[in-house]
Amino acid sequence: MENKDINKEEIDLNVEDTQETETAQVENESMEEILKAQVAEEKDKYLRLFAEFENYKRRTSKERLDLFKTANEEVVSAMLPVLDDFSRALLELEKQGESDHLLGFQLIATKLIDTLAAKGLKEVAIQSGDVFNADLSEAITQIPAGDELKGKVVDVVEKGYKLGDKIIRFPKVVIGQ
Repeated sequence: MENKDINKEEIDLNVEDTQETETAQVENESMEEILKAQVAEEKDKYLRLFAEFENYKRRTSKERLDLFKTANEEVVSAMLPVLDDFSRALLELEKQGESDHLLGFQLIATKLIDTLAAKGLKEVAIQSGDVFNADLSEAITQIPAGDELKGKVVDVVEKGYKLGDKIIRFPKVVIGQ
């Protein structure tokens, strides 16, 4: 009987060991799943943060480029009345036929125009007879005109200018009615 009792005790111990081993395996498997889920969550956070940072870098570099393109806008806009005054002075000097003064003004005006053009300033091309486009010019008045000038530019009162692709001053025009 002692043999049976010993065997029974050994069996009980083996069963307990087996149960403990199985419990430990289940715990290890559940811990492993929890750790895998945490790793996946952290990886997802990392990828989202990385993508957000890349978008931030792209956006700021684009904003910086736009800023450099239009940084001169305020200064160039302030120079436009001076450019208009040069144009009017040149017209008057040409009417009077003073060649010495005219040559000096032409040289200064050309230098000013070239300098502003180097900074990206371009004239908006509008001429008499062009079809009026409200996106490219500003109508200051309408005058009665024949059928051939109806809805077209009759006169350009003030030139318009672009800095790069942005219009900084719309040309002011008179259109036919």
